[in-house]
Amino acid sequence: MKIGVVTFPGSLDDHDALRAVRLTGGDPVSLWHANDDLSGVDAVILPGGFSYGDYLRCGAIARFSPVMEEVVRKANQGMPLLGICNGFQVLCEARLLPGALIRNETRLFTSVSTPLRVESSSTAWTGEFTVGQEIQIQLKNGEGNYQADPETVARLEGEGRVVFRYLDNPNGSINDIAGITNERGNVVGLMPHPEHNVDEKITSDLDGRGFFASVAAFLNS
Repeated sequence: MKIGVVTFPGSLDDHDALRAVRLTGGDPVSLWHANDDLSGVDAVILPGGFSYGDYLRCGAIARFSPVMEEVVRKANQGMPLLGICNGFQVLCEARLLPGALIRNETRLFTSVSTPLRVESSSTAWTGEFTVGQEIQIQLKNGEGNYQADPETVARLEGEGRVVFRYLDNPNGSINDIAGITNERGNVVGLMPHPEHNVDEKITSDLDGRGFFASVAAFLNS
């Protein structure tokens, strides 16, 4: 199982994501933003960080990187794609997911281990979880406040496309939304960082492993 992790200028957690893939039994592949070749990977992760310094809108410049044309094309064909934190912002800017991430309601950068409730196990990245399961995942962001117009929110809720919900909303996200998916279920974006919850040497909360186990099961099905 080859999982590519894209590095943009300003990416912060790309090496953490690569390490998480390796620790959970995958074959990590580094992908460079300026290269449109995905090196034959089976899935892609857009990692957290501050792509292009977030100087315009978070993820707005990264969306136009050469690699994203191929990422979008393959995602539209069904390839599993996970956007974490800044990667979630890139997915929204690329219109692979609806809505936008804006400044936290507190106007402060937040770094905390946050409890989430699994709302959907019908995606490529959540199949090994159960609906209603509560997990603990590290969160760190300044612009993680998910917002969308009422019609979009109603559609996400009605179609079961809210994947994770905050139990203690640290960002002010509408409906406590922490992560969403596309209609097909192969693209998932979330603000918390599952790659930081896979190594028992670092944390006792290992719920991040479920994401990588899920995509492995999806690809092997």
